[in-house]
Amino acid sequence: MVASGLRLQRGHDLAEVHRLIHGGWQAGPDLVWAGAHGIPAERLPRPHADDLFSSPSTSSDLITPDGVLRADAVSGDWLSTPERLVAWAQAARECAARQEESLRQHTPAARVSAAAESAAALLCVELEHDGLPIDRAALSALITQAAGPRPVSPADEVSVRAVRDAEVLRHVPGREATDLRNPAQVKDLLAAIGVDVPNTRKWVLEPYRHVHPVVDALLSWRARERIATTYGWRWLDAQVGADDRLRGRWTACDGGAGRMTADQGLHNLPAPLRPGVAAHAGRVLVRADLGQIEPRVLAAVSGDPAFARAAQDNDIYAPVASRLGIDRATAKIAVLAAMYGQRSGAAADALAGLERAFPTAMALLDDAYAVGLRGASLRTHGGRLLHTRAGADSPNPGVDLALDRARGRFARNAVIQGAAAEFFKGWAALVRLGLRPFEAEIVLCLHDELLLHVPVEHADDVVNLIHDALNRAAAAFYPGSDVRFVADVAVVSRWSQAKE
Repeated sequence: MVASGLRLQRGHDLAEVHRLIHGGWQAGPDLVWAGAHGIPAERLPRPHADDLFSSPSTSSDLITPDGVLRADAVSGDWLSTPERLVAWAQAARECAARQEESLRQHTPAARVSAAAESAAALLCVELEHDGLPIDRAALSALITQAAGPRPVSPADEVSVRAVRDAEVLRHVPGREATDLRNPAQVKDLLAAIGVDVPNTRKWVLEPYRHVHPVVDALLSWRARERIATTYGWRWLDAQVGADDRLRGRWTACDGGAGRMTADQGLHNLPAPLRPGVAAHAGRVLVRADLGQIEPRVLAAVSGDPAFARAAQDNDIYAPVASRLGIDRATAKIAVLAAMYGQRSGAAADALAGLERAFPTAMALLDDAYAVGLRGASLRTHGGRLLHTRAGADSPNPGVDLALDRARGRFARNAVIQGAAAEFFKGWAALVRLGLRPFEAEIVLCLHDELLLHVPVEHADDVVNLIHDALNRAAAAFYPGSDVRFVADVAVVSRWSQAKE
């Protein structure tokens, strides 16, 4: 459909709405039908087994006497005639109607969120088809710089790898046989030069970067090694098409708090390779990033009037700092720590001030933590069910307590991160709808960031569209709220320029 040039304006995605209402990732047709009809998942039949001992059903009905979808219909074997396809479509319409009724029973924003989730599913199909524009020559040069020249044979590949390794091992004469891809051997090497660490993770080694030159060389080597092994020549050849577009699989929901996800480097492209993402001839990239979205969502979701007033500012942390009588950096750490459940460190004292200054917002986070602590489920502002799952009885209460606290921290953050994800997808959906007259396209959704590929002559129009869509999304999700949402928008030729 998308390949033929047809772009749907809107739709109702049964799977995404099921994930919203029931939580989690699994959303096959059988589960969607069962969820819409209040049927426990345990009652669903096993997939149809086509073997010598199976007895195919002689009934032509889509629904079994138990009220569930027949197993061979879920597998697709039953859908063999126009009449059966009509029955399937009618079942889908019935599920959609029941889902709509269920949404009315949840939060007021649930129907808005369901529309955003469905639009995000359409956008995912378009993102997979359109791809991210790449400057192949620039990307090749960047890969060469990080990983070495393109190998011409397996032996050449081994030789190039040895050259990369030698840049590290030259700092430790006598240890040239160390396998840098073996953490135990790397740990022994570090111990030999007086760096005793429990493991060789990046954050553990960072403080030792200036203790010995091998540590700095090792950290730099890891960045190049990641490009060589994951985003190197094989990746370039396999994932970037002849039209110089990087393509991967997109999903509208991660199964947790509801963020969009993508593979093949679309969501975790190393920063050194970002200059290789570039607009094609006659076009520019318009990059739009939601500013301080999670604290602004917290202000809107909680309805805390003092926090909402702080969110009127371009920089929400500045008025928070002023109210608490602390510096901005500490205020930012404190707000983020409150959302992520951190109770120690530089922001510990400021957290008490936050609870006094913004009691309604902090109470919402504390309530979510309490729900997670007991392993119960909760919903985001947009109606997404978040499962935390209570742990089973264990002879080790210390382990259980740690798990409960981890669930509490998850709930505390996910109730805001999930609402932010819903808002982002609503914003992206409105931008997508407005792009048609400008022959522009969204080419990347990265957490809170949109990247658009736009004809040069329409850049200003698209910038205006982005800001207008943001205001409309805020009005839809948080009608009557005083919270101000902001976006940092830049028109560039390369993605990396937006970060400069």
